[in-house]
Amino acid sequence: MPIYFLRRLSGHRRTSSANKHLGYSLAFIAGAINAGGFLAVERYTSHMTGIVSSLADNLVTNQLGAVLVGLGSLAAFIAGSAYSAILINWGRHHRTHSKYAYPLLWEAILLLCFGLMGGSLELHESAFIPVTVMLLCFIMGLQNAIISKISNSEIRTTHMTGIVTDIGIELGKAFYLNSQKESAHYQPVRANKARLAVLASLLLSFLSGGVAGAVGFKYVGYASTIPLAVFLVFLAIVPLVDDARTRFRVFTRHRMH
Repeated sequence: MPIYFLRRLSGHRRTSSANKHLGYSLAFIAGAINAGGFLAVERYTSHMTGIVSSLADNLVTNQLGAVLVGLGSLAAFIAGSAYSAILINWGRHHRTHSKYAYPLLWEAILLLCFGLMGGSLELHESAFIPVTVMLLCFIMGLQNAIISKISNSEIRTTHMTGIVTDIGIELGKAFYLNSQKESAHYQPVRANKARLAVLASLLLSFLSGGVAGAVGFKYVGYASTIPLAVFLVFLAIVPLVDDARTRFRVFTRHRMH
């Protein structure tokens, strides 16, 4: 049962349920990276709204160093999204089981790189903080593109602004008092309870991940990235093994002939 669940979670055959469960898992990871990353570099790296706004402020106040870091962060997020799309589209064209698992594996590897950079940050803070910020932005772009591609942009995991807005919209529908009966000319306003549950679960997952990331970084330090990376590998492992088995069978067949 666990193997079937993991194959469904990040495999090539998608269901609405699998998309939701993967979304909750990745929202937790994003919250942990965002909160832990803030304690490391004093910047939130998951949402581009703040970065673009600070870029505009720094342009006006003529802080060119901060402008370059902002541009680099924006470019890194875009590059991470682009790289995720390349991996997924390559997997689709080659009909692999792990087209969604490969970006998760790369995210795990880059998270470990962030953890290894911790010592350098403490020794050479001014030099390594911009690089670390851009690495975290790349990771966030990579992850957001995974779930966006899988769910056709219905689920986001790295920033909560849209999710909180949608929660507000559904709550507004729920509390709206319909003054007329349903007819051909009047459709009552009704909240989508299933969608509200998904949105609330994503928000709670992100918040839980943020608490876990902050606590982990505060008490364990950069080593707290290791369990997050292991969790990502756990999510990706079954489709990756399926592809490895397929390649081995093809290789064995060719050698026999």
